Amino acid sequence: MTGPKNMESRTKHIRETWANRCHKVLYMSSVETGFPTVKLNVSEGRENLYWKTIRAFQYIYQHHLDEADWFLKADDDTFVVIENLRYTLSSLDPEKPLYLGRRFTPFISQGYMSGGAGYVLSKEALRRFVKGFDSGNCTHFSTVEDIALGKCMETMKVEPTDSRDVKGRQTFHPYPPDYYLVRQPPRPRPWYQLYDHYTPVEGPGCCSDFVVSFHYIYGVQLYVLEYLTYHLRPYGYKYRFNPDEITLLKNTTEST
Repeated sequence: MTGPKNMESRTKHIRETWANRCHKVLYMSSVETGFPTVKLNVSEGRENLYWKTIRAFQYIYQHHLDEADWFLKADDDTFVVIENLRYTLSSLDPEKPLYLGRRFTPFISQGYMSGGAGYVLSKEALRRFVKGFDSGNCTHFSTVEDIALGKCMETMKVEPTDSRDVKGRQTFHPYPPDYYLVRQPPRPRPWYQLYDHYTPVEGPGCCSDFVVSFHYIYGVQLYVLEYLTYHLRPYGYKYRFNPDEITLLKNTTEST
């Protein structure tokens, strides 16, 4: 999701970094440009973000449904590690009604996924979302995009899926890394963790080795995270965490 005023300051940097690793990228805006962007029949502004999201998913359903199994919605200030997203989705069935991201608790009975961290709809979830508006079961009842979409998911019986890794660490993050990585003494939840569905952890155990996203990442910060993710390596370091090995061990233990 982007808009005309963000093309130079944000969107072009997305295109130069993580968007290169996507199978297909669509830049949704209110105007058509040679960037290229897709023109949606919406006005810009935070109060219109849910309309933009509705129109974007309807457009994808009409023109691109059979080109992917999973559909990620991300803002133009989100950093995404696409390889980790693919791994997170690899054991899931896109023909089931699934919906995943950073799960928040209040307002919706089954919870909803943070808009800023980005969220993913399976192919079947996308079908149900569009059907919900065609049938009138889903409506634009709120300008708060992530809550409103979460309500439609609940109405259309789309299941919120646990996106944490095998160690229970979060993969989608609605704020930058420094909000999570610093170890803190015991304290009440800070304001930015009040909505978390799962008990948050502060310090190094906060975040998966296979993080999918961080939000509020702008311009230069995108290139910094790109470098740290794909290029920086300590000499002689051998990576030790193998989630597939842990899963295999768990399955073997349960079967004996």
